[in-house]
Amino acid sequence: MYVWPCAVVLAQYLWFHRRSLPGKAVLEIGAGVSLPGITAAKCGAEVTLSDSSELPHCLEVCRQSCQMNNLPQVHIVGLTWGHMSQDLLALPPQDIILASDVFFEPEDFEDILTTVYFLMQKNPKVHLWSTYQVRSADWSLEALLYKWDMKCVHIPLESFDADKEDIAESTLPGRHTVEMLVISFAKDSV
Repeated sequence: MYVWPCAVVLAQYLWFHRRSLPGKAVLEIGAGVSLPGITAAKCGAEVTLSDSSELPHCLEVCRQSCQMNNLPQVHIVGLTWGHMSQDLLALPPQDIILASDVFFEPEDFEDILTTVYFLMQKNPKVHLWSTYQVRSADWSLEALLYKWDMKCVHIPLESFDADKEDIAESTLPGRHTVEMLVISFAKDSV
C-alpha cells in the first residue's frame, strides 16, 4: 500500500474545493490508503471508502487510515468493479465519486465505468473526480465514455495549484504526468 502521485493531486483538488464539500456524499473507489477520501472527510464530507471486496487487506488499510486520522464516521465497503453486490446496491446516492489512479489497467476500464454508471443511475448529477498517471498514449477512455453516455472534462492542474513538482509539502507528484478529469453523464453540464 502506497500513496501514489495521483492521490496527492486529487487531494489537492479536494482541498481547493473544500468549501463545497461539507455534507456531500462522497465515495472513493479503489481507495487503498485513502488520501483523497480522508481529505474529503476532514473537509466535512460524508465519506464512504471502498476497495475490492476480493482484497480484504485493502479494506483493512482503509480502516487503518480512518483510525489514524480519527475518522470513525467514515464507512468502508468492499466493491469489486463490474460486479453487482449487496454493498453496491445498498449505497445511497452519491454527490461525488473519487477515483485516484484507478485507470491503470485498460482491461479494468469498462468494469470501472460500469460501476460508475450504476451509481450515476442513483444520482444522475453525480460527478466522478479522477486523477490518472499517463502511462501510454494508446490508452483512452473516449470510446467507453461514449458507450456509457458519459462525458469527460480535463481540468488543468494549474487551475487548482497542482502543476508543481511538490504539492502541500509532498514531492510525490514529482515529474510524473498526472491528469485530472471530471466525468459525468453526457447530458449533464460540468
